[in-house]
Amino acid sequence: MTDNLDPNENKAARIDAGRLLFAKECQFVAGAATLEMLPDLPLNEVAFSGRSNVGKSSLINALTNRNTLARTSNTPGRTQQINFFDLGSRMYLVDLPGHGYAKASKEKISAWTDLVNTYLKGRPKLRRVCLLVDSRHGLKVTDREVMDMLDVNAVNYQIILTKVDKTNQSDLKSVLGKIKQELAKRPAAHPEVFLTSAAKGIGIEELRAELASLSEE
Repeated sequence: MTDNLDPNENKAARIDAGRLLFAKECQFVAGAATLEMLPDLPLNEVAFSGRSNVGKSSLINALTNRNTLARTSNTPGRTQQINFFDLGSRMYLVDLPGHGYAKASKEKISAWTDLVNTYLKGRPKLRRVCLLVDSRHGLKVTDREVMDMLDVNAVNYQIILTKVDKTNQSDLKSVLGKIKQELAKRPAAHPEVFLTSAAKGIGIEELRAELASLSEE
């Protein structure tokens, strides 16, 4: 237990717990391209959602210290199914297809959207959705549509700003302020926003610590 530690010790303990968890083996266990393929899994889940090309695969790879766990690409929309990864038999990391732009037919995009929305609304072991937002652009219409759906269905979510190394501090502060102002009005939103850069390692250990607190003990 860390409740009686001072804040610095508590933070250090959380960081260490996150480091230890994400140092464990992480393996692909299932992929679901249809509702019928969604697996019935026993552990808590944390899902990663975001617009296409927001850096979702890069962030998952950075968290797990692996270069190829989640497939990265310069072509938006490469993740075309829901992918489940077992992290040390303690929790599942769930990589969702990107919302927004993708090089695919309208029918395929509609099918992905239905699949993702059904997963998000009806997954009892889903502890949190990490909604990734490009720090250079802030919230977009497609992000707010996902947030609206999560709010209505009382699914806890947290904004993760990506690519902060590519944003100047003034713009970043402005984007962060606007997002926090909006989150205060949203019932299912976690109030803390994480600032990350997969390329520079910024915010990675703090995010690991946060996610470790949601794992199965």
